[in-house]
Amino acid sequence: MASIFEKINTLISANMHAMVDRALETNSVAVMDEYIRQAERDLKELEESTAQVGGTVRTLKRKYEEFASSAEKLDRDIDTLILKGKDDLAGAAQSELNSKQQLAQEYYEQWQSQEKQYQTMLDMRMKLEGRLTTIRQEREHLRSLIELAEAKKITNKTIKSLDKLASNTDKDISGLAESIRQRLDNEDARLEMATENLKDQIDAAVRSGEVERQLDERRRRLLGAQGDGGGQAASSGGSSSASESS
Repeated sequence: MASIFEKINTLISANMHAMVDRALETNSVAVMDEYIRQAERDLKELEESTAQVGGTVRTLKRKYEEFASSAEKLDRDIDTLILKGKDDLAGAAQSELNSKQQLAQEYYEQWQSQEKQYQTMLDMRMKLEGRLTTIRQEREHLRSLIELAEAKKITNKTIKSLDKLASNTDKDISGLAESIRQRLDNEDARLEMATENLKDQIDAAVRSGEVERQLDERRRRLLGAQGDGGGQAASSGGSSSASESS
């Protein structure tokens, strides 16, 4: 998985100005064609991997919801058993609940971790598709530019960069060169704003003490309920005795 991430990230961050300069230097768009072919191959691989991760996300979510629902029902049953004085059954049910809650927590953490990776992959796909669209468009502009430069024969030297091309006196050529450079600058700016550190988005989930906290709350609630019940019973018994004495 890391391999495809690295390849996609390399394509996304490719220096398109250098690619255009190389095409101008060779009077050929072959370097751009190679980029397009590589990007199309990696995009297909990314889409297949994304589909697999997306399926895993759905499975983990379903498993988590199943265990969470089962634990919630068992949680209510334990309260009933404790209030009925069936401590042995309540203890066995509590052990089962602990197991279900632990499994639910593990599925939840895996689900969240895979969900982050899934969203990262979707984000990478969107950025690569945008990069592909841009390079395809600029390929056509560049091809026309090279043909125009050759037709006008403005120079007998090899065109080495957009900077040299833009310095020519021919207004049509320099205008096209500047237009290409401006579009590439805009694309780089958009990508810079949209891109975050992809590796930082694939974080490992940290296990918390949620199960222990819930058990502590249960103990306080149930023991408090028992204390209140005992106090009310004692008060009622005292009132009855006083009534009989009178």
